[in-house]
This record gives sequence, C-alpha cells and structure tokens, in this order.
Amino acid sequence: MKKLNHKSFDQLLKIMDELREGCPWDRKQTIQSLSHLTIEETYELTDAILEENFEDIKGELGDLLLHIVFYAKIASEKNKFDIEDVIEAICKKLIDRHPHIYSDVKVENEDDVKKNWEMLKLKEGKKSVLEGVPKSLPALIKAQRIQDKVAGIGFDWEKPEQVLDKIKEEIEEFEMEANAQNHEKMEGEFGDMLFALINYARHHNIDPERALELTNKKFIKRFSYLEEQTQNQNLKLQDMSLNEMNRFWEKAKNL
Repeated sequence: MKKLNHKSFDQLLKIMDELREGCPWDRKQTIQSLSHLTIEETYELTDAILEENFEDIKGELGDLLLHIVFYAKIASEKNKFDIEDVIEAICKKLIDRHPHIYSDVKVENEDDVKKNWEMLKLKEGKKSVLEGVPKSLPALIKAQRIQDKVAGIGFDWEKPEQVLDKIKEEIEEFEMEANAQNHEKMEGEFGDMLFALINYARHHNIDPERALELTNKKFIKRFSYLEEQTQNQNLKLQDMSLNEMNRFWEKAKNL
C-alpha cells in the first residue's frame, strides 16, 4: 500500500467544511437523515465487491469515507468528537484487540485470534458476546454474526457433518408441522432450517449472503434470457406451459 498523501485527506476535510457551510442540502443533514443513505452506500459497495469491479469499489469506498467525515463534522459542531477522535479511537481499539501483535500473547491460528477478540470485549465491560450484533441487521446476516460470535468462545459444532445432521433433523421437523398444517410452527421450523443452513455454510467458509446473491444474479440472468427469447418468437410467457418455458430455461443454463 502506498503511503497516504495527507494533503488529499486534508482536502476532503476542507471540502466537507465548505459544503456544510455553503450547500443547503449538506447544511440540512443530521446523523439521522444520513443513516439510511449510509446503508444504501454500503449495499452499493457490496454490489461492486460481488462483481469484483475495482473501479466501482474505489468509488463506493470514497462515498463511505465521505459519510464518515460527514458524521464526524456534525458531531464536532455539537462538541461531541471530531474526525481525529474517530481515528484515535479505532487505532487504540485495534492495538488493544491484537495483543498477539502489540503484546506478548501467543496465538496459533485464526480461531485463537477470534476467541481472544471476544474475550477482550467481555473484559471491556460487555455483558454478552452477542451485545455487538446490531438489532437492525438483516436476518440472514444477523444469524451469521450470531454464529460467528458464539463460535468465537467455543460454542460450536466440532464437524460440518454434525451441522448437516442438524439440517436433516430440522427438515424432518418442518415436514411434520407442514403435514399437520400448523402454520405458526411451520414458520418456526423453517427459521430453524435456515439457521442451520447458514451454520453449515460457515463451517465450509462460505458467506451465505454472497452465495444467495450469486444465485439471485444467476436466476435473473437466466430469466431475462427466457423473456428475451419468448419475445423474439412473439410468444407470451403467461400463455406458455411450464414445459415450453423450461426449454428456454435449459438453454439459458449454458450461457
């Protein structure tokens, strides 16, 4: 990584000051009004990462950096903190949370690092290892983070095969409730199935969010081909049988 040109960061701070003073839109913003935009920017970054488009990644990272500077600017106006406090805080946290780098703690692997990280957070005053999981996270990502957190202190299956057995067990329980047409219990068992599947993905170092989004993109691509081909042949999907549509679908798989 090349050395940071402090002039570029200083310029960003200067632009932020100028926008906050001179632009009606920027002057109007609060931490509350920015929050949903920050979430949107984060998803745009995720899209760029999924596509491995480094030019877009660079741009989206810039957008997120702007938001960080924006929040710090608003906070400084309220005499709460400024961007320097933000940087100092994260530097201190990283040093404190990596005693195997900045102290004499020994670790053997990544799992040891994760366990140390969670134990250090408890020593810092957190009452639960799950305290750091945001309540507003989407359910799939939240499940993944919950499992990461508890695994970090050793609450985990030893082998992926055990998780697979759990998935099979959850499927059987779901089918039993489905046969009984107990919708409330079906919903609960379906959630258990998803939770177990996410756990299985984690044991195979698969990001379930990324895996699902890749499947979404694959489906959209194939269905778009199906629509295009039927239109080219003056056909209407709603008038076609499933077998007729499936012929185009099978062709789409070879794209």
